[in-house]
Amino acid sequence: MNYSQTTAWMFSRLPMYQKQGASAYKKDLSRTQLLSSYLNQPEQNFKSVHIGGTNGKGSTAHMMAAVLQQAGYKVGLYTSPHLKDFRERIRIDGHKIPEAFVIEFIQKHKTFLESQQLSFFEMTVGLAFEFFFQKRVEIAIIEVGLGGRLDSTNIISPELSVITNIGLDHTQFLGDTLQKIANEKAGIIKANTPVVIGESQTEVNAIFTQKASALKSDIYFADQEISQVLDCSLLGNYQQKNIKTALKALGILETRGFSFSQQQLKKGLLSVQKHTGLRGRWELLSEYPNIICDTAHNKEGLKLVIAQLQQQAFKRLHIVLGVLAEKSLDSFTDIFPKKAKYYFCQPNIPRAMDVKLLTQTFNKKGYKGQGYDSVEKAFTTAKEQALKEDLIFVGGSTFVVAEVL
Repeated sequence: MNYSQTTAWMFSRLPMYQKQGASAYKKDLSRTQLLSSYLNQPEQNFKSVHIGGTNGKGSTAHMMAAVLQQAGYKVGLYTSPHLKDFRERIRIDGHKIPEAFVIEFIQKHKTFLESQQLSFFEMTVGLAFEFFFQKRVEIAIIEVGLGGRLDSTNIISPELSVITNIGLDHTQFLGDTLQKIANEKAGIIKANTPVVIGESQTEVNAIFTQKASALKSDIYFADQEISQVLDCSLLGNYQQKNIKTALKALGILETRGFSFSQQQLKKGLLSVQKHTGLRGRWELLSEYPNIICDTAHNKEGLKLVIAQLQQQAFKRLHIVLGVLAEKSLDSFTDIFPKKAKYYFCQPNIPRAMDVKLLTQTFNKKGYKGQGYDSVEKAFTTAKEQALKEDLIFVGGSTFVVAEVL
């Protein structure tokens, strides 16, 4: 099999949460542990940081990786989902895993993967850990895929754990209250291992402190301990919280044998996209008119992005919007501005919300706009109708953003 055939097999042969939703979510770590044993537990041979949370975990992971790379370390980075190419999920020093490594891994282990009915996410975690081990990374930044306690990444023994914040997302899997979701996220806290909480939240602070205390793990709340932030190449005021989280986590890594100068810290934060290849976080795609995209996709994340949007200078605002079917529209329609023209669309995945339903729901609430049967048509129409002084925003889902990049 060539690379496209290999990834096609991975995507179509096995269930995948990214495209299918609930059918790909496995409430069990046993198969991941089985794969790890089969591969001789590669994750035990490199140091790691485990990052979970509802919003900001991807940005925080990339910030930390950028600083460590700037300091000269060989850094593995595992994140999800990808935007354009599967290989974006697995990087070393910003370079995507080679196509040849993906092909060889699948060909070599395909019989085992099929016989054990491993999910897309489970095999991808195994692939990443094997790659990081074989290439001898000095540290790997590992982003949780979904939740924490039962996430496939949760077989590592990290140098520290990081939980950015708690919001209502993926409630069909993690629970319908902040407390239930916090309990799942707290599952990445390990015994005698420090944990950084990005944002203090009265509803869930006690859950984290109690779990850390029970496991004899030191706990730190970044927003209480970091008062000054440094400049970062990731734009958007909402990144201030993530910068604080990254700074606190990096500070703890310093106590565990990693070192970097203040200059390396500053330069790393100013070079996040350059060092790690991150895209889709308040990204300016073009000017005249300004076109900005952002992958925020839940109520808390979208609130921050919309607030940032309202601070921009423009004559008219155009919003290209598509969401996933599991989203509760009633819970977040009201956070979008009424003074905008909407181009509703449906990303090309099974989990996408039907564009007719999306359009009708927003129209009934007084939002002006019409639906398009593809992201491309919606985006093209917005560009045709926008003046140079206008602003076009593309978002609502990672998958909508992926189709305009």
